Amino acid sequence: MRKVVYSFLIFAVLTLAGCTLPKMVKMSKDQQLTVTPNPLEVHKDTVAFDMAANLPVKMLKKGTVYTVNTFYKYGTNELALDPIPFKAEDYPNSKTEPPRVTKSFSFPYQPAYKTGTVEVEGVASKGEKAKKTPRLPVATGIITTSKLVKPVYFAAFAEHGYNNQEELVPVVIPDFIFEQGRSVLRPTEIKSTKGKQLDAFIASKNATRTVTITGTHSPEGAERINAKLSPDRAAAIEKFYRAEMKKYDYKGKADSINFILKPVIQDWNEFKNSLSTYEGITSEEKAEYLNIINAGGSFEDVEKQFKKLKTYKKVFKDVYPKLRTAKTEILVVKDKKTDAEMSVLSKQVTQGAISADTLSFEEMMYAATLTPSLEEKAAIYEAATKKGSNWNAHNNLGAVYIAQAIENPSNAAALADKAQAQLEIAAKLNEAPEVLANLASVNMMKGNAYAAYNNATKALGAGLKGDNAAGVNGVKGAAEIVKAQYAAAVSSESAAADNADNLFNKGLAQVLNKDYQNGLTSFKEATAKNSNLAIAYYGAAVASARLGNADGVVSNLSSAVKADPSLKEAALSDLEFSKFAATEAFRNALK
Repeated sequence: MRKVVYSFLIFAVLTLAGCTLPKMVKMSKDQQLTVTPNPLEVHKDTVAFDMAANLPVKMLKKGTVYTVNTFYKYGTNELALDPIPFKAEDYPNSKTEPPRVTKSFSFPYQPAYKTGTVEVEGVASKGEKAKKTPRLPVATGIITTSKLVKPVYFAAFAEHGYNNQEELVPVVIPDFIFEQGRSVLRPTEIKSTKGKQLDAFIASKNATRTVTITGTHSPEGAERINAKLSPDRAAAIEKFYRAEMKKYDYKGKADSINFILKPVIQDWNEFKNSLSTYEGITSEEKAEYLNIINAGGSFEDVEKQFKKLKTYKKVFKDVYPKLRTAKTEILVVKDKKTDAEMSVLSKQVTQGAISADTLSFEEMMYAATLTPSLEEKAAIYEAATKKGSNWNAHNNLGAVYIAQAIENPSNAAALADKAQAQLEIAAKLNEAPEVLANLASVNMMKGNAYAAYNNATKALGAGLKGDNAAGVNGVKGAAEIVKAQYAAAVSSESAAADNADNLFNKGLAQVLNKDYQNGLTSFKEATAKNSNLAIAYYGAAVASARLGNADGVVSNLSSAVKADPSLKEAALSDLEFSKFAATEAFRNALK
């Protein structure tokens, strides 16, 4: 009898389980599954989404588990994602409240995943018994707009260090000495070494801009009271200078020289300077003179006080005559090679025809800027790298390789390697902002947006300025889009060089940051810079789609596929346009 009872209980349990699971599967038809975002989107090389699952009230029975299994199916393949288990014991109020769970999912993006479907299946189980629901699609495909980012590179050249502007070099002629109370330039002064020095200078016909002549006088009465003495002494030197120019046939060159006469009248500075170098009296005795001057009073009063000092006669004899002078300072144009000469010489250096010492390092660096040919620039900078350990030569050679990679994308990988080798040498010598900026470009060429961002940020933080800063901001903005830092990318692109690629990336960052109208504006600015930039028209179509502007979608897609017919296929599978794909205008735009 007992065996019969046990058999009945086992049968009853199995029968109950057998009835419960089908009921749970049937009730699962009323479950609510919401995927956000839908369609899925890729950002930062990752597809991430949330799924909220709500089960019907009374669906969970005691001792049961309902598991929502999630898959991403693409073609004949699929990714199995984490399950969402609903254990009855975890939801004691499931008879009156619907069990709810929101779970986050993510998986690395691959291009093969672009077209696919998020599917779920429910599994009701109790003990070893289980029953599955049919597969249910809950989200379709992946929006890949963030992948439209254009990698941007920029060649940051360091300063050449050469002053290619006119430079004036001072030539100082020793002072001409005049007799007390007189302003006549004596023959003995003209025939002296300084006179011969000035004569030789004038005879050489150096390119001269100014001749400044300062006339002075000594402090005693005969000198002091003659207000014309200082200017007349300066004028005497000018007269001699002009006579010499006439003798050496300066002709029109004389008119280009500006004579500046500076008479110094009743000024103690020259006396103080001469006294400080005079060794005929002690420092204490010198202090007596300075104390009198510093006490103030008229020039005449000070001179009277001087005469009372025991060293006055000695100072009058040794120091005063040196104050009856005319000082001559001439500014001549520094002799430099012309741009044409440096271009020829630098080319000869690279060809081994002349010694590298023919040009200085700075002249070599400057010569490289004079040619538009990247090949010639590379040769000159390579020669410059052999003139000592100079970081800027290695940096600029690396920058040329980057510029060549921009012009020749098919050989970009090899050029990026060559650039990196030079930039690593430069960085060891000096981790300058320009070096960091170029490393950012090399990183982008090699597909490492994170390293590009780090180097670009360091370059800007180190004080990169001007065109180089604008250029590296474009690299940084592109890297920030890859990193899904869209607001930061908008800021970087706003400070970037004003070209079509940067404007496109700015528009893309704005769209990804949900600023669709400004994104549309930026795309239009990009196409204004480059009317053949098909991807910018495509971006404008995406912005129009998000704004619900069907006409904008059609017109911009028409322009995009006209400039690049390969975009036709991209648009047909792009979920950005799913709301418009069935319209005749959309289909016509892609014909």
